[in-house]
Amino acid sequence: MSGTANETANDTVRLLWGPPAKPTRGPKPALTPERIAAAGVEVADAEGLGAVSMQKVAGLLDFTKMSLYRYVPGKAELVALMVESAVGEPGAPADAADWREQLTAWAAQLTDSFARHPWLLDATVGPRVIGPKELMWLERVVAALDGHGLTGPERMDAAVLLAGHVRGIAEQSRTAGPAGSPEAELLAVLGTVVRQHADRYPAVAAAMAEPGGRDQAFDFGLERILDGLAALIERRAGQA
Repeated sequence: MSGTANETANDTVRLLWGPPAKPTRGPKPALTPERIAAAGVEVADAEGLGAVSMQKVAGLLDFTKMSLYRYVPGKAELVALMVESAVGEPGAPADAADWREQLTAWAAQLTDSFARHPWLLDATVGPRVIGPKELMWLERVVAALDGHGLTGPERMDAAVLLAGHVRGIAEQSRTAGPAGSPEAELLAVLGTVVRQHADRYPAVAAAMAEPGGRDQAFDFGLERILDGLAALIERRAGQA
């Protein structure tokens, strides 16, 4: 039922950022945007984002599809409400935590959000209106890096870099699947192929054969990003 892209954006801003509806006399409304969003999250958690529809959400709530349109103009706005509901706000930084500890905790929390709601990876791509809770994730990173010699754009870029790392690893984990899944078995087959063709891919085969922990890309990448930020902060301090 949504119209143009601009109308959809305006509707989404109103739903996410507008003041809450003032209470009126009489019985409370049977539905609320929050309740509708929660039902959408329930569907997406169980069946994926592609399974979400106004019809299915209405059925889960035991209402007609048309009744939902009184609260949510269309699916695009519904998904925006679902994202805001599922992602929540990041936890407040621990007392006396330095910027590196804050960003490490932030990345772990975002990883947990994607693990609990894998469909968020699909729902949070491309240009879109974000809500106050989701914007708080950006606020946490920018605030943690404030006062350390980085420019505003650099602090914003650091947040993008961290989020991109978390997203990339979360997407790989989703694609790989749990142990024993067809995806995991396929990766095991790939390892066998590499060993059989070690003469052609000696560097990869040697790296895979070395002892030590594997599947540590999240921690390794996060530490290198933070090391890079630390080096930049130290350089700026020296220049000052």
